[in-house]
Amino acid sequence: MIFMITASNCSFDNKTGIWKNVNEVNLGKTKKFEGFETLYTKEKKFEKIIEPPDDLKILLNPIKTNLEWTDEYYQNSNSLENFSYKNLNNLVFISKKLSRHKTKDKILFDGENTVFTDKNGTIAIYSFTEQQIIFKYNFYKKKFKKNKKNLNIIIQDNKIYVGDNFGYLYALDYLNGKLLWAKNYKVPFRSNLKIIKDRLILADINNSLYFINKKNGEKIKSIPTEESTITNNFINSLTTNDDALFYLNTYGSLYSITYGGNINWFVNLNESVEIKPSNLFYSNPLVLYEDKIFISTSKHLYILNNNTGSTISKTSIASIFQPIISGRNLFLITENNLLVCIDLDTNKKMYSISISQKIANFLETKSKPIIIKTFAILNDKLFIFLKNSYVVKFTASGTINDIVKLPKKLGSFPIFINKSIVYLNNKNRLIILD
Repeated sequence: MIFMITASNCSFDNKTGIWKNVNEVNLGKTKKFEGFETLYTKEKKFEKIIEPPDDLKILLNPIKTNLEWTDEYYQNSNSLENFSYKNLNNLVFISKKLSRHKTKDKILFDGENTVFTDKNGTIAIYSFTEQQIIFKYNFYKKKFKKNKKNLNIIIQDNKIYVGDNFGYLYALDYLNGKLLWAKNYKVPFRSNLKIIKDRLILADINNSLYFINKKNGEKIKSIPTEESTITNNFINSLTTNDDALFYLNTYGSLYSITYGGNINWFVNLNESVEIKPSNLFYSNPLVLYEDKIFISTSKHLYILNNNTGSTISKTSIASIFQPIISGRNLFLITENNLLVCIDLDTNKKMYSISISQKIANFLETKSKPIIIKTFAILNDKLFIFLKNSYVVKFTASGTINDIVKLPKKLGSFPIFINKSIVYLNNKNRLIILD
């Protein structure tokens, strides 16, 4: 895989621009946590500022040059790496507009091609070699024309597996341009997808877990779990390691399940006053790291032993994104935009700093609200991507060393491929930055 095309630079004035559109309401974050104040009135949200000591040294995992992104959450464990990046902020490629419909905010990359979907239900494969869409497919007939489609996808061996919000499950061979199989399970699917050997695994809106033969789409086994009669933005979350599948449902129950479909253990994390199906529950996607599983709910961060389900720690702090673990450190961003680093060996908070205040100090201006889209670790630095397409670069020890504006606005979440940042911009053009 080669990323080509002429590079161009983008100038940036450190004193202006970053606070633009600060009054825009972050609807996504608001909707995630709506309804929880009435359930958790007795426990105060974590808001403490802890400045990092001057001599703080944070060791991260080695930098990795990544060549694929075939899972919506990067890999089976949902754990992100310390990705390599040329860090030049140069625009090296921009495609023509790839869709006139709103695209999903997650894109995939198979090593040669980018895969994306839109709300019309179209799946498209864009080839960097040919610099054009080489395959486009829409499964849906006219009767679904006015319905919003939400497709969850995963790639393996040049095949795309799709579960949708109508209960359809299908597989595409996109190199040969054909539908391999399609099944209607009649209950909307509501989870990410995982592949374990010959099995495709996903869950439906009623919190039933399915084991599917990936060769023909036939159901091997289904496991019913607790239903939740009222839903919010949280979807069922799946993650896997070499030994087991871990499943967190919308009721708040976490299951460890063998690949044969037997339950190892389960725990309930729903912390409302009354445990009943109508209670709301929200969590970020599960993250596995070594022998631990990390669950960031609307109120607490849980760290569990993934072999036994026993609680290692429960901290009154939550993240608006899935936490990132690197070395012996856990990084998260809270609802009030604190960047927090926790030592996993001691469970001590190494620092908890206000991102907007650190930006203001760096720019020598007054602090204003910010809206964060996502964050990642690149080249041993914490890159915090703002919704207005600025990027704030923190050292692992909690100090800002740069702020830049991306040459093109963020549309999708960025992925990190071969030392480059790849994303769709707000006009559905594919962007590559070096």
